[in-house]
Amino acid sequence: MSLPLSQPRFDASQYLAWEEGQADKHEYIDGEVFAMAGASEAHVTIAGNLYMALRNHLRGGPCSVFIADMKLQVAEDNAFFYPDVFVTCAPADRAQSHCKSAPTLVIEVLSPSTSAFDRGAKFAAYRKLASLREYAVIDSERQGVDLFRRDSESGHWVLYPFEAGDELHCASVGLRLPMASLYEDVRFEA
Repeated sequence: MSLPLSQPRFDASQYLAWEEGQADKHEYIDGEVFAMAGASEAHVTIAGNLYMALRNHLRGGPCSVFIADMKLQVAEDNAFFYPDVFVTCAPADRAQSHCKSAPTLVIEVLSPSTSAFDRGAKFAAYRKLASLREYAVIDSERQGVDLFRRDSESGHWVLYPFEAGDELHCASVGLRLPMASLYEDVRFEA
């Protein structure tokens, strides 16, 4: 995540109105606006591969998959994020065209500059979404995925790590995807 823009604090409705007119994307956390930086080729390829796999898997059903440009609201934290990929199956989300608030699955592709935030404060915010069943962070520098799944009995989040040669299993949407497919055409920087 980048540094906050030097602007007066916005409330959520001011942010949404302002963001509509911006050429670049900005995330919003309790009055502060953060400019989104561009992504590496590996980052974009991984997100695209996952979006395509989820889109093909979910086609014709009640769930929708979104990539990069759809806002996700975490009302409890007064925040709006742009996850790399997410799935929502909520009827209320289908009625909203510019922002969703009830994801089942959220995925962030890690960049060196955002890794700590995606694993820490952003995941802490996402955990407050009652609808969220799984959160995955995908490494863009090597084959590796940490998938956190909410245990249905205890409500605790359990880590399921996946490495090269494994099959990623997103139980919340019934998707099984070989890691080789997730990382197809990805060129890691030396």
